[in-house]
Amino acid sequence: MKAARWHGVKDIRVEEVPTPTAGPGEVEIKVAWTGICGSDLHEYLAGPIFVPVGEDHPLSHDQAPITMGHEYCGVVTGLGEGVTGLALGDRVAIEPIFACGTCPACRDGKYNLCDSLGFIGLSGGHGGFAATSVVPARMVHKMPDALSMEQGALIEPAAVALHAVRLSNIRAGDSAAVFGAGPIGLLVVEALRVAGAAQIHVVEPAAVRRDKALELGATTVIDPTAEDAVAAIRAATGGVHVAFEVTGVPQVLPQCIDATRYEGQTLIVSIWEGEAAFQPNTVVLKERQLQGTIAYRNVYPAVMELMTQGYFSPEKLVTRRIALDDIVSEGFEALVAEKSHVKILVKAPD
Repeated sequence: MKAARWHGVKDIRVEEVPTPTAGPGEVEIKVAWTGICGSDLHEYLAGPIFVPVGEDHPLSHDQAPITMGHEYCGVVTGLGEGVTGLALGDRVAIEPIFACGTCPACRDGKYNLCDSLGFIGLSGGHGGFAATSVVPARMVHKMPDALSMEQGALIEPAAVALHAVRLSNIRAGDSAAVFGAGPIGLLVVEALRVAGAAQIHVVEPAAVRRDKALELGATTVIDPTAEDAVAAIRAATGGVHVAFEVTGVPQVLPQCIDATRYEGQTLIVSIWEGEAAFQPNTVVLKERQLQGTIAYRNVYPAVMELMTQGYFSPEKLVTRRIALDDIVSEGFEALVAEKSHVKILVKAPD
């Protein structure tokens, strides 16, 4: 079968690989759609970050080259021995987290904080940029009949956003700032609407993405190349209750902190390619909080329920649909060159 595999920086190849089959406790899935994630783009431009190189990942037991793709859905085509609760033909979304189940975080139910955390399609395994994927049954979530397959490919990134907002201190009626209106930033805007934020200020240099943020519920948008974003937010709010950093750009982190009120919170959602600096006194003197968030836990059912209510719609978020053969030129390179894109979905080959 065809699969898009990471070999190195700017070296993703669509090549023939053996078609996997389900072993005990595993599920075989005919992939439908897979989204290109910001994490995938980081691996393409500056990896390895999550991709294991030179030695196997402790849970996937794989190393580069690996089949990419972790935002995906499909149809169950095979069930390994011992799998229950699923049937052939079920439409499913994949929760792609590798977790050991035995470290302190896993024993506490916080499997996204596993000491050996990894992701299907980043840390090994049979990722979604392929015709067929095989995953452990615990990663498989049946989709409601009301959801389309394109919605299924958005469940994973929407889960990132909803978990971030749930982890934050935001309360109904509070004000928030979102720095960065890429796919996750825009999904955070929608999750903030769910949480009842009264004001959502979005900072984004790309005009198309600013317009999309307004469409999805932002109350104001700010072009940081045209005005001082922090000054504009503070003039409107006196400082927001929570700022979400969703850019991974080092100079943005101190701006997020400065945009919050006393006892405000900055939530770092991005995956970073390098270090970022800030003046600690900006946190100390206002008793502000700095919080990180990674992936999600126990949130897929809530995301799917919100989707049935109209949130996280592919009609508003998907800007291009491409074939697997075109994943580099029309996918990764397009995301680098064209900041107008929000989410690009890749259709699995037959």
